[in-house]
Amino acid sequence: MISTSSLHALPGIDELKRTCQSIAMLDAIVMDEWDYRYYSFDAQWGDGEMLASMRNGSGDWYYILFNPAGAIIKGFAHESAMARYAVDSGQIWRGVLDQIPPEFEQILNDPAWVVEETTFCIWRKHEDPEWQTGDIEFPDQEDPDGSADLLVMLDGNPETYATWAAEYYETTIPVEAVTEVYDHKPLTQQLVSRLNSERLMDDLESDLKGIAYP
Repeated sequence: MISTSSLHALPGIDELKRTCQSIAMLDAIVMDEWDYRYYSFDAQWGDGEMLASMRNGSGDWYYILFNPAGAIIKGFAHESAMARYAVDSGQIWRGVLDQIPPEFEQILNDPAWVVEETTFCIWRKHEDPEWQTGDIEFPDQEDPDGSADLLVMLDGNPETYATWAAEYYETTIPVEAVTEVYDHKPLTQQLVSRLNSERLMDDLESDLKGIAYP
C-alpha cells in the first residue's frame, strides 16, 4: 500500500507518469463527460511540465507535477485528521511543506495548487534514490493524512483500476484491456470498444492529444 509512511511502494518517476497517463486515458474512454472523471492528465501544463490529477467530487484530490527536476505530489484528504487540524487552526500540519526542494517551490505560490488545502506532500528529484517527505510527527491515527486512501491507484497494477472502475462507473471493465492501456499499446477502436462499446476513436482525439498517450 502506498502512503507517506510506505513510500517504497510508489513507482519511480517515469513509471508513475506512464501510470498517470494510463488511468487518465482509461477514464476518458469509460466516461465521456469530463466533470465525472476521477483522473486527468495534462501533458501541456507548462514549459517542460506535465500535471496529473485526481478529484473525487467530495473534497479529496491530489496533483502530481512532473517537471525537468523530477516530480512532486500534493494532496488533500478532507476527512483526515490532518485536514481537521488545518480547518481548526488555519495552518498546515508542521513539516508537510517545510522541506520542499527549491525546484518544486512553485506549488507554494501558485494559486492553482491551493496550498492551504494540503495534508500530504511527496517529492523526488531524478537524482534522488527514493521518494521523500518532510520530517513529520504524525497524529496517532490510521492514515492520518489520507495518503493511503488517495494514492492507491498509483501502484501500477491494472487490476486496481479495473476493480475500482467497474464499481464506480457500474460497468464491466475487462482487466486484459486495461492492461493493454497500462502497457501503452496503441489505442484502436477495437480496444476502445472493449472498454466502452459506445465510445468512438474520433471522440477521443482531444484526450489523446492532451494526455499525450501514444
